[in-house]
Amino acid sequence: MAGEEDLRKLLSGMHPVLNPGRYVYCTLPARVPAGLRPVVTVVEAEGPTVVLAQEEADSLGLPYEYVAAWITLQIHSALAAVGLTAAVATRLADHGISCNVVAGFHHDHLFVAAGDADRAVEALRQLAAEHA
Repeated sequence: MAGEEDLRKLLSGMHPVLNPGRYVYCTLPARVPAGLRPVVTVVEAEGPTVVLAQEEADSLGLPYEYVAAWITLQIHSALAAVGLTAAVATRLADHGISCNVVAGFHHDHLFVAAGDADRAVEALRQLAAEHA
C-alpha cells in the first residue's frame, strides 16, 4: 500500500499518539550489542546511535543526556511526501518544543523532551484540526 503524499491530507489526517515510556539517545563505541532493543538505530561514522527505553539504558549503565517522549503520527505518509516534517517541526518550534523526527516506512515518529510531551501532542492535534 502506497503512503499518502498530499500534505493537506497528511496534516488533516494525522493522529498523534503518545507512546508509553521515556526514551533516551545513547551512542555506542562499536556495533549494537546483541539483545539490545532500540526503537531507532542510526549508524554514524563515530559509532551507532540508538534510541531505547530509559529503563533499558539504565539497567545496562548506558550514559545519556536527553530524555524524550515518543509520539507516532498515525497516518501512512509516503517517504516521498513533501512538507510534513517541516510543518510538524515548525508548529512545535512555534511552541518552543524541540523535535527529532524519524521516518519509518509507515509512519513518522517524533521524539520531544519528555516534559513537553502533552504540549506537543496538543499542538499537533491543533495543527491537524486547522487542516480538516
